[in-house]
Amino acid sequence: LSSRNDDPKTASRPWDKDRDGFVIGEGAGVMVLEEYEHAKQRGAKVYAELSGYGMSADAYHITAPNMDGPRRSIVNALKNANVNVDNVQYINAHGTSTPLGDLNETNAIKATFGDFAKNLVVNSTKSMTGHLLGGAGGIESVFTVLAIHNQISPPTINIFNQDPECDLDYCANEARSMKIDVALKNNFGFGGTNGSLVFKKI
Repeated sequence: LSSRNDDPKTASRPWDKDRDGFVIGEGAGVMVLEEYEHAKQRGAKVYAELSGYGMSADAYHITAPNMDGPRRSIVNALKNANVNVDNVQYINAHGTSTPLGDLNETNAIKATFGDFAKNLVVNSTKSMTGHLLGGAGGIESVFTVLAIHNQISPPTINIFNQDPECDLDYCANEARSMKIDVALKNNFGFGGTNGSLVFKKI
């Protein structure tokens, strides 16, 4: 947990060199999943397609992360969605603002995407909401779908001094209009339980 109690607005700062832990948030997010043809038939507004998922369980340590578990989760999701690494534009990362976790996720993304990782826009909405723990995946999936629908990456706020070891494009401090046809959503839990989703523009 962050110890930045004197400055709560900037305490959650994923990929910042001075990050010191996550901030607990509160909330929930709900999405309706249904077959495309059924949704069209009833005149529903379709925001995106859930096209693939991946999971892994590395059981490396109760709290310390291991890069291979998240990497396998991402690879499994891309494979399940039949998506190549160079088809992805945007990642809504797990990005908890912990010294170990943010670097670990950066390394997992780089291990999966190789040189193409430099072309990705990666952000952490936890910089704005805090970490909702069990509610994080739901609300952040909503954010990912809305990023596709609106063609805008939310920012990662509170990056004042980007960690040089975390060297991807984290959409620092300002939202960005961009083309998003394929997006990845990551969530990695204590004990090495990892999940990734692939969403596509309709």
